[in-house]
Amino acid sequence: MANIMDYLHWRGDLLFSEAGFNEVDNLIFSELVYVDFQSIVPKVSAKDSISLKEASALFFERHTEEEIEAKVSITKMSAFLMREMAKTKRFGKVRLCHYIDDIDRQEQSQFCAMTIRLDDNSVFIAYSGTDNTMIGWRENFNMSFLTETPGQLKAVEYLNQTVSPRQKNIRVGGHSKGGNLAVYASVYCKESIQNRILSVYSNDGPGFMGVMIEKEEYHKMLPKIHTFIPESSIVGMLLEREEDYEVVKSTANGPMQHDVMTWEVMGNHLIRTESVTKQSELLDKTLKAWVDKLDTKQREEFVDVLFTILEEGGIKTTDDLAHMSWKKFVELFKLSSTLDQGSQEVLKGSLKLLLGEGQKTIKESVIKKRK
Repeated sequence: MANIMDYLHWRGDLLFSEAGFNEVDNLIFSELVYVDFQSIVPKVSAKDSISLKEASALFFERHTEEEIEAKVSITKMSAFLMREMAKTKRFGKVRLCHYIDDIDRQEQSQFCAMTIRLDDNSVFIAYSGTDNTMIGWRENFNMSFLTETPGQLKAVEYLNQTVSPRQKNIRVGGHSKGGNLAVYASVYCKESIQNRILSVYSNDGPGFMGVMIEKEEYHKMLPKIHTFIPESSIVGMLLEREEDYEVVKSTANGPMQHDVMTWEVMGNHLIRTESVTKQSELLDKTLKAWVDKLDTKQREEFVDVLFTILEEGGIKTTDDLAHMSWKKFVELFKLSSTLDQGSQEVLKGSLKLLLGEGQKTIKESVIKKRK
């Protein structure tokens, strides 16, 4: 089946002023922001911009295909997507600016965003999802107990700082955590900017704490929010949301469906399916029941213990996890026994509760099926 690469070949000969922006364009820009544009795209404070075609040429002058392929992250394909975009009339001349990629270990945040100017005078604000650092992944876990994360606050500040009064047609979007940031920033940015936002896109992005979805500001933005998740979504089913979501088909299985390069496309639309898989529903119910059983303090303690083990084990990136030997895994497991008694109890108690909720969910599903 066709994907966003095929879309480039089909629609790439038409400018945005000739064929309007659509949901597949959103997916492409949400993937593009994963490219490492450091020292290529002008920073937030700069007034100039660079064409995507120029940015792509500079990037591949500095990076080899072998270097890119060696990365574990599913987002490595964003560079090859950019190269194909650069060959098209539709995307080659879009202007990139206001790039920021900031990792703050003290704040436990990883924040990356970029502004994309289209030929029809509209702009797309793209927020990046989690990179391959443990800092980035920890921020995702922190969403389970923080009403607002440092990354979410930076997302609001970015929108307020970079959108000019002259820009009348604004779209905001992102993939994974980037989708969460896109929604949060749109809900809490200046009202003068909110009024000019046409659409907000969350592509398999997690939801929010219950406090957020009860806010009046959130409900005001709801009509503009478009949420897409794959059939076997995991990330996109996390936490709570009020808006409806649309389920899209993927050529991959299980967790690999999180990769938007596997999402199926027909023309200028993502191919829909009726619902998520039973496995995704079961996992969603299990995780939500587990989180509900833990109070805010317990969630925070669990995350602290989990990432303390990873940090002490020298695990700094997902690449480290993927290339971990069996010996390293055993060493990492043993580290849990070196923690203080309180931390050991937090870890064991949380995992025991998760296992119990999983068994309970499966049992209820079997009983429901028999009826």
